[in-house]
Amino acid sequence: MAPNTWHLPWEQYVETLKPHERPMMPGSPATPDHPWPRRLQYALTGVLVAITGSLGNAAILANLSNLQGSLGITPFEAAWLPVVFVMTNACLNLILIKFRQQYGLRLFTQIFLAVFVLVCAAHLLVDNYESTLVVRAFAGMVATGLSSLGFLYLIQAFPAAHRLKGLIIGIGLASFATPLARLIMPTLLQLDDWRGFYTFELGMAVLCWVGTLILKLPPSERLKVFEPTDFLTFALFAPGVACLTVVLGLGRVVWWTQAPWLGWCLIGAIVLLTAALAIEHNRKNPLINTRWLTGADMLRLFGAILLIRVVLSEQTSGAVGFLTVVGLGPDQLHGLFVVILLAMIAGTAVSAFTLNMEKLNKPIAIALGLIAIGAFIDSHSTVLTRPAQLYFSQALIAFASAMFIGPALMIGISRVIQQGKQNLISFIVMFSVLQNVGGLAGSALTGSLQIVREKFHSNQLAADITASDPLATQRLAQLSGAYAHTLTDPALLKAEGVALLSRQVTQQANVLAYNDVFLVIAVIAALGCAWVTVIHLRPRWKARAEARRTARNPDAATVSAAVD
Repeated sequence: MAPNTWHLPWEQYVETLKPHERPMMPGSPATPDHPWPRRLQYALTGVLVAITGSLGNAAILANLSNLQGSLGITPFEAAWLPVVFVMTNACLNLILIKFRQQYGLRLFTQIFLAVFVLVCAAHLLVDNYESTLVVRAFAGMVATGLSSLGFLYLIQAFPAAHRLKGLIIGIGLASFATPLARLIMPTLLQLDDWRGFYTFELGMAVLCWVGTLILKLPPSERLKVFEPTDFLTFALFAPGVACLTVVLGLGRVVWWTQAPWLGWCLIGAIVLLTAALAIEHNRKNPLINTRWLTGADMLRLFGAILLIRVVLSEQTSGAVGFLTVVGLGPDQLHGLFVVILLAMIAGTAVSAFTLNMEKLNKPIAIALGLIAIGAFIDSHSTVLTRPAQLYFSQALIAFASAMFIGPALMIGISRVIQQGKQNLISFIVMFSVLQNVGGLAGSALTGSLQIVREKFHSNQLAADITASDPLATQRLAQLSGAYAHTLTDPALLKAEGVALLSRQVTQQANVLAYNDVFLVIAVIAALGCAWVTVIHLRPRWKARAEARRTARNPDAATVSAAVD
């Protein structure tokens, strides 16, 4: 339907739509049959918005140590920057969907893109840690809106028969930001340090704003949906999730048992989230439908999502950390992240174009299997391993990371359609929280396990080095020989050799620790693959058992069918 009818009141406009062009629920735009040039415009705008929304945080995560040096802050202070982003990003969907339903898409679009431009402009004025912290918190809120806006634009680019493909591609685009940030950041930092990236991000934000002003989304139905209790729930749920993200994001940095305030944060998270869910459990029109969310199917789905987010830390934290330990810098990882980006694109395309609503658990099981294989291959790394040796394994994991998210989302959406559209907010909120919290939990698990195993291997290796060992004596002589032309004092020369040997032992211990981490992740992913495979095959097993019973006793089956 042409845009010249979009100004009509909703009651009149909806009468001009065909059945397949009407929105699935209030707050979602209509999906009229656009001409192909306009579909292409919607696709390009959707890609731009979706990637831009997540690019800033990906850049921070990829270059946290560099930003730490630029701001002159400690590792603990630097760790807060991605944590505050997740704190504000994880739970805003609780209010955001109802805002869209009550006030419409156009206001939603204008507010979030205007705020995003202001946030990006504020980055150019940031010259201290506190201001950067505030900007990252606002960026987290804005990213929630931009991710929704991105896939709403992508949906418009596809005809009715392929609209779900647009939804899956739109959701998957956000994951492209991590390899893209790794590829573009070294060049931008060379141009003008972090101001170069902030200027680039501001330009992207302005392009998004102009693009959405020129190419508007079709109208959506608006209803009065907010209730006073919604804000009470949000006032409890949001700080509860924030406390949980603080524990997961900072526990490894300050160490779990060394900071009493972490325990108080965890207690606060439990109390606040319990209170929020208790209120929602007894509401007539809950934001979070606890009875629906605790059904067996939904619990299995959420368990699978959380499991995959945890094991995907093998790539986001494990592999990058390993390559840093063996002495590689960002410039030397370009080839690896090109491979990862291409694998993610392939995974998203396969997920979208092989979508089978009857077998949604199958691609999730395949994704876990691929992660298990990739992590197992990486668990045989050595000090001499370089990015080229990780291309295949990391491509498997990147492909899996893009492949699982679409089917997981569609399982939830199908349950929403079957069991009540009022449950959409509940599902989207839990999906978002699990994605964010799962990522933090994975990084916490990977980092903590690596630290523990590094201490173990350091002690084991150091215990095997003795002054009476001729091999150790020979190695010390070789290492100290590098300073023989500049140091004449034998004691200083020996001390330098010992220091070099100690660094090599530490490096080797770190490599062994990362191998242990990769192996643990491979085992977890393999067990998860087996679990999801059983879930996928169980209906077939039941059907075959029922068919065998029917074949053995056809008369009883006929009587049973008649009674039913």
